[in-house]
Amino acid sequence: MIIALPMDEDKKNICVSFGRAPFFLFKNTESGTGEFVVNPGAEAEGGAGIEAAQAVVDGNADVLITVRCGENAAEVFKAANIKIYKSEGSDGEENIRAFLDGRLSELTKFHAGYHGIS
Repeated sequence: MIIALPMDEDKKNICVSFGRAPFFLFKNTESGTGEFVVNPGAEAEGGAGIEAAQAVVDGNADVLITVRCGENAAEVFKAANIKIYKSEGSDGEENIRAFLDGRLSELTKFHAGYHGIS
């Protein structure tokens, strides 16, 4: 299973803005390996959430753990059968452990996009 998380510059904490996160961490739970990938949506003029969501899809993620997510990105994830979970706290690795232990809830409420507002 591959778990994706939007990460801050420090590559330790989950970024509160999914679409504008500088990086994504793709954690492979079978091999235990992780890879940081630059988010192509981070500097987008508009449509950052959709660009970011496509990067997660392209990274073959099965699950996304995030603070929040916009409606447009959520639609991309639904189409790709990627489950979205609400993070608890900011530490990325702790959230991965919480997910694997069954302690995270599915994210079911999505905000309207910010439409170019950073």
